[in-house]
Amino acid sequence: MNFPFNIFLAAFLGAFTTSLLALPLWRKWCLRTNLVDAPGHRKIHNSPVPLAGGFAVLSGILLPLTAGAILLKLDVIQFSSAGLIVHGIDRRAIELAVLALGAVAITLLGWLDDQHELKALPKFIGQVLIAVAVAAACKRITIFVPSEVFSYAITVLWILTVINAFNFMDNMNGLCAGLGALGAFFFALIAASKGQYLVAVTGFLMCGALAGFLPWNFPNARAFLGDAGSHLVGYLLAVMAILPHFYTRQEPRPFAVLAPLLVLAVPLLDLAQVSLFRSLNRKPFWIGDTNHLSHRLNRVGLSRTRTVLILWLTAAILGAVACRL
Repeated sequence: MNFPFNIFLAAFLGAFTTSLLALPLWRKWCLRTNLVDAPGHRKIHNSPVPLAGGFAVLSGILLPLTAGAILLKLDVIQFSSAGLIVHGIDRRAIELAVLALGAVAITLLGWLDDQHELKALPKFIGQVLIAVAVAAACKRITIFVPSEVFSYAITVLWILTVINAFNFMDNMNGLCAGLGALGAFFFALIAASKGQYLVAVTGFLMCGALAGFLPWNFPNARAFLGDAGSHLVGYLLAVMAILPHFYTRQEPRPFAVLAPLLVLAVPLLDLAQVSLFRSLNRKPFWIGDTNHLSHRLNRVGLSRTRTVLILWLTAAILGAVACRL
C-alpha cells in the first residue's frame, strides 16, 4: 500500500495557508470588537495585541477539513489510499462531527474568558462538559484496564489536564503554538506509520494551522492565541493523543502507550512543577505567576526567543523518541 505523502502535504499546506491568510481578517475583527490583550502586570507588550490566533487556527483546520472531505466524497481527489480515508470518514462521521463541535465549543469558551475574564469554576465546568461529550462520543483511553467507568474518568481527566497544560504554557511568543504544532506533527507521524491515515491527515491539518499562525506570533507578536487559542491547542493535542492506536495485538509494543506522555512532556512537566510550586506556597494553582519553565530559563540569562527555541528543541527530541517506541 502506497504511503499517501501527497494528501498529507496537501492537508498541511491547506491548513497553513488558510490560517496564515485568515489571521489578518480575524485580527481586524478583534480590533473592531476590542478583543485585545492590553498592556499590564507581567506583560511585555506596550500596546494592545489582538487575540485572533484561536479563530485563525480553528479556521485553518475546519475549512480545509470540510473542503477535503467533500472533494473526496465526490471523487474529485483521487489517490491510492483515498478509499481508506473515505471509509474512515464514513465510519467515524459522528466522531469527527463531535470532535469538530468540541473544537468550536472550547474556542468559544476561551473567547468568553478572553472577553469577560471568567472565574475559575465556570471555566472549569465548561471544560468538563466538553471533555465528557468527547469521551461519550469518541474512542476512550483504557490503559489495559477493563472498566468503562475508569475509561470515562481517565479520558476526561486527560483532556482537562492537556487543555490546562497548554493554557498555562501560553506565556511567551510562539511557545504554545510551536509546542502544539510539534505535538500534532509527531502524533500524525505515529498514526501514519500505523496506517491510520484519517487520523494522520487530522494531525497534519492541526500542525499546518498552528504553523500558519506562528509567523504572526513569533518572534514578535502581531496577534496572540488568547485563551480561545490556548484552549483550542490543548483540546486538539488531547484528542490527537487519544485517536491513534498506540498498542495492537498485531504489534504488541506495550511501551508505545507512553508515546503521548513523551510527545507532550514539556507542557505536562510545566503544569506539574508550577502546580506543585503554587501548592507548596499555598496559592491557588490557577493563579498565574512567573515560575513556569520558560520563565526559569529566561531568568538564568536566556532571551525569550532562545528560551522558546530550547523548549521547542526539547519537545522535538522527545517526540522523535516517542516515534521509536
